[in-house]
Amino acid sequence: MKAVIQRCLSASVIADGKQAGIIKKGLLVLLGVNEEDTSAEAELLANKVSALRIFTDENDKMNLSVSDVNGSILAVSNFTLCADSKKGNRPSFSTAMEPVRANELYEEFCAVIEGNGISVQKGVFGADMQVSMVGDGPVTIVLDTDIWSKK
Repeated sequence: MKAVIQRCLSASVIADGKQAGIIKKGLLVLLGVNEEDTSAEAELLANKVSALRIFTDENDKMNLSVSDVNGSILAVSNFTLCADSKKGNRPSFSTAMEPVRANELYEEFCAVIEGNGISVQKGVFGADMQVSMVGDGPVTIVLDTDIWSKK
């Protein structure tokens, strides 16, 4: 499971022409689900995102989590994070999980974050979406559970 996390002052997503999710200060999380991901990866990644200390404290050090700053998370499914572009110039998405199970893991990811006491807004899984964000920093972190599992 992969996530691109961007610290933001605000973020929103429009899905199929309708406002789907909007947050003020917090994190925009683009989430990609690979074919071999499980609930364990969803929980691990959600807990890591919830606790990630990338907001600045009174000493201007990245020392605070999204909950420490009373922020929210906008989680947007993004199968293109599973792109394989090793061969040729057109990416392959063959390692992305099939949509029904990927949506279940996306929802599990969001539920774990909510269980950690953080407000979550969402995009619409599988929809044509337009994502807007006012970045803060910019601070962008990429997390990949496959890398964590390799020894």
